[in-house]
Amino acid sequence: MNAYVKALRLPFTAGSVVPVLIGAALAFSQGFFDAALLGITVLGVASIHLGANLLNDYYDAKGSDPVNLRLTPFSGGSRVIQQGELRPAVILAMSVAFFLIGVLCGIWLVIEGRPLVLVIGGLGLLAGWSYSAPPFQFMSRGWGEVVIFLAFGPLVTLGSYYVMSNTLSFQAFCMGIPQGFLIAAVIWINQFPDYEADKAAGKNNLVVRLGPSRARYLYLLITLFSYVSVVALAGVFTEIYLIMMSFASLPLAARAIKILMRHYGSHQEIIPAQAATIQVMTIHGLLVTLGLVLSRWVGD
Repeated sequence: MNAYVKALRLPFTAGSVVPVLIGAALAFSQGFFDAALLGITVLGVASIHLGANLLNDYYDAKGSDPVNLRLTPFSGGSRVIQQGELRPAVILAMSVAFFLIGVLCGIWLVIEGRPLVLVIGGLGLLAGWSYSAPPFQFMSRGWGEVVIFLAFGPLVTLGSYYVMSNTLSFQAFCMGIPQGFLIAAVIWINQFPDYEADKAAGKNNLVVRLGPSRARYLYLLITLFSYVSVVALAGVFTEIYLIMMSFASLPLAARAIKILMRHYGSHQEIIPAQAATIQVMTIHGLLVTLGLVLSRWVGD
């Protein structure tokens, strides 16, 4: 059972669940909320995320993972295939099962009167599959980070808001931008320890294309853009200015940046920065969620 749990890489689901909460919180601030629909949305989005994690392990087992010797708790895959704990066919079957759960949740929401879930959820499913699987394999073409930004940021917040309110909203789409930057930062920093293996396997993500020395400056920009975008959102949509609470996570982000800038070449030394990046993504997103919830009463 431990092998199955390990294969899921559950902590990373914060990257998909938190933007669901952000979209739902925006809807709540405008007077729309349904706990049951939120629960189905969380289950569906998290299932698609888990399916994508498993699919990534399945295809990386044929590529960079077997030659990756620079392992950390946050990168290098779950290793259940490499350690002989689970067969590749089992991982693939688990991936399909979780994708199916996501699809069933989407069908449920359509039956509940949310037909556009077919489009929004379908795009999310496509992103989760095409990131790792051929013929696209965006993770190896320098487009993976962009796909992750959109799929785990604006697309999820828009979809969650739509489920709650039964309306589409440009504001809801924009609310996912800060979280999109931060989940991209998680993917970005986790590619540093994998650099040698990814390069050898032809997995040409942007860190491989730029090289670690230059790529570290992009990590800094991506992380800072998440805070700049919060300021922009609070300036445009002034009624939600309390999302500025997310700046409480900035010192932790600065710590992660500082570590990576100094130790980008050491897979052991940047482990605290990897952990901090995941923490920043989660704390930042939860504070944005709280700010949106409080905005309902402050606005009144």
